[in-house]
Amino acid sequence: MDIPGNIIWVAILILLTAFFVATEFSIVKSRFSKINQLNDDGNKRAGYAKKVLEQPADYLAASQLGITLTSLGLGWLGGAKVEQMVRLLISDFSLEGTVRTVLSFLIAFLLVAFLHVVAGEFIPKVVADQKAESILLLFARPLIIFYVATYPFIWLMNRTSQWLIRLMGFQPTQKHEDALSEEEVRMIVEDSYRSGEINLAEMTYVNNIFEFDETLAREIMIPRNETVCFYKREKMDENLNIVLDEKFTRYPVADKDKDDIVGFINLKDIFTDQLKGRKPSSIGKFIRPIIHVPEATPIRRLLRRMQRERIHMAVVTDEYGGTAGIVTVEDILEEIVGDIRDEFDTEDHPKVKEIDESTVIVSPQLKLSYLSDLLGIQFPNNGVDTIGGWIYSQNPVVAEGETVEYAGHSFIIHEMDGYQMSQLKVEKQLEKDQIVI
Repeated sequence: MDIPGNIIWVAILILLTAFFVATEFSIVKSRFSKINQLNDDGNKRAGYAKKVLEQPADYLAASQLGITLTSLGLGWLGGAKVEQMVRLLISDFSLEGTVRTVLSFLIAFLLVAFLHVVAGEFIPKVVADQKAESILLLFARPLIIFYVATYPFIWLMNRTSQWLIRLMGFQPTQKHEDALSEEEVRMIVEDSYRSGEINLAEMTYVNNIFEFDETLAREIMIPRNETVCFYKREKMDENLNIVLDEKFTRYPVADKDKDDIVGFINLKDIFTDQLKGRKPSSIGKFIRPIIHVPEATPIRRLLRRMQRERIHMAVVTDEYGGTAGIVTVEDILEEIVGDIRDEFDTEDHPKVKEIDESTVIVSPQLKLSYLSDLLGIQFPNNGVDTIGGWIYSQNPVVAEGETVEYAGHSFIIHEMDGYQMSQLKVEKQLEKDQIVI
């Protein structure tokens, strides 16, 4: 008996199975964008790989056909040859003919199954999963040759399977799916952060960009009552005195009141004029046009308009046409990169300050969505965007010490600035069986 020859035949069938399994997984796992980039860079193998990914259904069928044929061959030819070898090896034992036949068959079956699963299935799957593009680049050309050689049979299988798939109410795969949903990208970014591939700041930026697309102007605006304006009717000196306290670069300009904002002032224009020796008595000549947008305007659209018109400030109008607030380019960018503080931002008033495990101090302007994630509770959708607005909707009586109870938390008006809330204390209520020492 030619034992080495039998071993070679079994090894060839297992290797062929591994080849088709690896190509199947590499087709599924490979990124078309990466292969396309390699092809554009002149990689010859990438051309074959790209051709495979452009017709995934056909080449997956070729891989499946190859796996089926090699598996059948391994079970039929390989099993018989291994059984012959096993029977020869146990011939020295004093066993009855029937026992020897059954035992050699079981040993051969288990051995072939073990080799097929480990070497022919498991190992190539793991390798193709981790090195999908490399495997596809290596095996795409021989797979194409096999596909061409078996095309009639593959064509018949594809047409039959597509007819059955449509009969079941599904659509057959026509192209390689390379796009990911937003949720899938978020999960990939989070997994990359946990594995140390990216840092916390990078993960935060990506998540902020997705949220940025859904944020409205009213959610980030400086409210009307906090907006500092120049007034067109006031003299130059009276307007410039405001700069001593506020130290902003740009100021909206109101005609009669804040509902009648006619433009904005950039202090560079005034100071440049003064450096040239001029002393204008009013701000009229320095007023620049300003953008007016409704409260429900997405900030992504507002940012594009600001970039296009080169205007860095916008008035947010309410449903009655009055001024609801002001939005600047800085306010929009802070939604992605976080607070941008300059040399004049000397006072530090964080929007969230942790006191202990069950108590935080928050700004009334803090977004409900952010506080919802922080506390792990869901606020009702009643048309307000900030925790301060929600407090007003729950309790019209605004006074220091007033409390709203909701979802196991106490929301306490901690500080007032005149008639306006300046700080809120949020306390998690203790369960009845908890004891505070």
